[in-house]
Amino acid sequence: MSVDPSRIAPDPEIALHPPDDAVYDDLPVSGQEADSIYVAPNWKLVWWRFKKHRLALFSILVVILIVVVAILPGFFSTQDPHKSFATELFIPPQRLHFFNNGQLQLYVDAVEGVRNQETLRMEWQTNYEKKIYLQLFARGYPYEVLGLFEIDWHLFGLADPASEESFHLLGTDRLGRDQWSRLMYASRTSLSIGLLAVIISTILGIVLGGLSGYYGGTLDMIIQRLIELLQSLPAIPIWLALTAAMPRTWSVEQTYLAITIILALIGWTTLAREIRSRFLSLREEDYVVAAKLSGAKEARVVFRHMLPTTYSHVIAAVTLAIPVMIISETFLSFLGLGLRPPAISYGVLLQEAQNLQSIALAPWLLLPGLAVVITVLTMNIMGDGLRDAADPYSH
Repeated sequence: MSVDPSRIAPDPEIALHPPDDAVYDDLPVSGQEADSIYVAPNWKLVWWRFKKHRLALFSILVVILIVVVAILPGFFSTQDPHKSFATELFIPPQRLHFFNNGQLQLYVDAVEGVRNQETLRMEWQTNYEKKIYLQLFARGYPYEVLGLFEIDWHLFGLADPASEESFHLLGTDRLGRDQWSRLMYASRTSLSIGLLAVIISTILGIVLGGLSGYYGGTLDMIIQRLIELLQSLPAIPIWLALTAAMPRTWSVEQTYLAITIILALIGWTTLAREIRSRFLSLREEDYVVAAKLSGAKEARVVFRHMLPTTYSHVIAAVTLAIPVMIISETFLSFLGLGLRPPAISYGVLLQEAQNLQSIALAPWLLLPGLAVVITVLTMNIMGDGLRDAADPYSH
């Protein structure tokens, strides 16, 4: 009795070119592009899946914009963030107009102060007949770019640099300082603290978690007990105790460094456990055993064969950890236990809105809270998209 070979072995043409509906439905490839899946590097597979997450793509664009602002806050600001004006206290936000009489022209309506004879408080009223004209790429106060050189170009400013008029897109605070400019500089401080703290905690998590998972034994036991000890401590009281112990005489730079280290030392434990679990499974894989038997040194086995398999997960973990660090810094600075003036951060700005009187007189002082929400939300969405795309073979 003869047997049809086609009923035993699959058609090689089908094996090489599977039908469209059988090729990774959640990857944006089909037809001839389907063959590239089998030879595509891991980062490309992650990108293919990440592109399908439309909300994450939009979030990454917003995050890029926030990062650019954090790198060049002086370019996006309009005035010196530390300069105060005694005659411009609690000026409300001035609306930015793009068209004037049907023509493209940036301007804001001027505001005029009138002293209330009963409360003696300055009340600001918009003068719609007087316009303050602006222009893109205007000259203004000088500032340093990454501490390397000094320029005086800004994204927009007064059309007439010699004019003594001023404008405040997000209003002013109790000292007459421009809130828009201070918010630009606050983005740099808060994001840099979050990024530096995450970098330190990531290095600690990878090194200690990798050592624990690769060697095991007594070293594993010591590291795991340390992690359990740190995770058993309540985070908020520990933050408060450590930051309260910082001397009030410390400079802004010293306080900045101390806050960064405190956040990093508390935030590395979760990643360390995840890396340990990955290493425990990877060290028994055939290719790792083969590398050891071929005489490869331990450093090469770890950095060339084991660690690269965790990159996608580490990137996703980092993007999700940065918002946590930003929230932590904002929380500590808001309570007066973190950064303090003259430093500018989200938490320092929100200190101005700690009492009901400030909120009643100047509700725009709460706008830095909206900036925190946007920053944290977009970073979390981006991190969720990266985490979902980190395993491109899952359906």
